Amino acid sequence: MMKALDVITSILLIIGGLNWGLVGLLDFDLVASLMGSGTTSAKVVYDLIGLSALYQALCWQQIQARWCGK
Repeated sequence: MMKALDVITSILLIIGGLNWGLVGLLDFDLVASLMGSGTTSAKVVYDLIGLSALYQALCWQQIQARWCGK
């Protein structure tokens, strides 16, 4: 169960990172483009990305132990 959460949060962080890269390089917000700017669904995606970053930051040692067997 925890490994699945690790993968999901990693995918969300990749999406968030790519989105910020697009915003920085091309001034294009992919999430807002797909979900609609300022919509509830876009806010949910941004919230999930933020929570994923918090989870990964707070639990990185446990995540490493799960995947690396340390």
